[in-house]
Amino acid sequence: MKNEIAKVMAGSIAEEVGIEVGDKLISIDGNEVKDIIDYKFLVTDEELLIEVEKKHGEVWEIEIEKDYDEDLGIVFREAILDKPRSCHNKCVFCFIDQLPQGMRETLYFKDDDSRLSFLQGNFLTLTNMSEDDINRIIKYRISPINVSVHTTNPELRIKMLNNRFAGNIYEILKRLSEAGIKINTQIVCCPGLNDNEELVKTVEDLYKLYPNVENVAIVPLGVTKHRENLPKLHLFNQQSAKTQIELIEKLQNKYEKENGTPFARLSDEFYIVSGVSIPEEDHYGSYEQLEDGIGMIRLLKSTIEDTLPFLEKNHKGSFTMVTGASAYEVIHEISLEIMKANGKINLEVVKVNNDFFGNTITVAGLLTGKDIIEELKKRKLGDYIIIPSNVLRRGYELGSTEELILLDDYTVADLEKILNRKIIVCDYTGDDLIDLINQYTEED
Repeated sequence: MKNEIAKVMAGSIAEEVGIEVGDKLISIDGNEVKDIIDYKFLVTDEELLIEVEKKHGEVWEIEIEKDYDEDLGIVFREAILDKPRSCHNKCVFCFIDQLPQGMRETLYFKDDDSRLSFLQGNFLTLTNMSEDDINRIIKYRISPINVSVHTTNPELRIKMLNNRFAGNIYEILKRLSEAGIKINTQIVCCPGLNDNEELVKTVEDLYKLYPNVENVAIVPLGVTKHRENLPKLHLFNQQSAKTQIELIEKLQNKYEKENGTPFARLSDEFYIVSGVSIPEEDHYGSYEQLEDGIGMIRLLKSTIEDTLPFLEKNHKGSFTMVTGASAYEVIHEISLEIMKANGKINLEVVKVNNDFFGNTITVAGLLTGKDIIEELKKRKLGDYIIIPSNVLRRGYELGSTEELILLDDYTVADLEKILNRKIIVCDYTGDDLIDLINQYTEED
């Protein structure tokens, strides 16, 4: 229900003036509240006149005096409040177009909404935005936003996104940058399209907008076995992945000297495919691009080194640890380090191949419940099964295993019932892993 209030914080202004769960916020100072961004912008003043529709339909006008920037203490049922804006592109590499039929409807929705970029970190293309939308980002200081650039070559971007309005991306980025909007950018790199010289040119163009364009994440395209009736695309191989690393490394060295940042970073998959060593920890800064798969392996290795001394040496227990094909070697190596530090712990790492999407998809974050179950059914399992948190479609902090949903609608509770084991959800960072092992082992 639009603008419906789901929670009123105890001791808040909203509670004091009689706002209740189920009420609807209509306006603030005569301005319609369309979404949470409107709300956050309009609620800052010290004196407000708000309109609230009560559950029984009566409309209240409430005058409020408060401190500047003090919140009213309400939580909306939906952050967007109206319908999120869908994407009108038909990108040649779109992963959603490669999903099999029969999955839940929400997985097929392509959003391209600047509000979701600000609120949830989603990437948008800026092709579906009106002049009013751009002005609103600037007026409300919606920052940072995440933008899928892919290329700054106008003709190539129109071709890759299959949208005749996609070619003016650089002008929009420049305008937002000049207005002080902070922007994180992403390039889905496709061999034969926007790689090699095109990739270098795009990174160089974006760097001209630094520091408001804060960084570039470069990730390889993903191709599933369900890619039917779509343009034929090729995957990176060892040599082509190595070429991209070498080309970007030259720019990284240059930018490091100029501003102390590599600016553009490649996802871990480029290094795994090419066989090139993962960069050292200082390359990744504060790991702000982890959601793009950039720096996960280095973070895991570094945190294991730091936290392994805290492993309980007199505990015993056994675990089965799930991962995808791309990270298997690293996770297996870490498991050996843990067992070397405490020989009473048995930690078996299981590589789960992705039959659901096809063996070209190797990242753990796209594993499904069915594939995990089928692989683990073949094995003698430990006392506990550890799965990475990024396989879940909803945050593991929710707590209830019935709420923790994998990509194919299996819940963690389903896995526990079928495999007859307690499932432990882990961030696959060293500190989280060691903490959980200590928690779920017993003193010998």
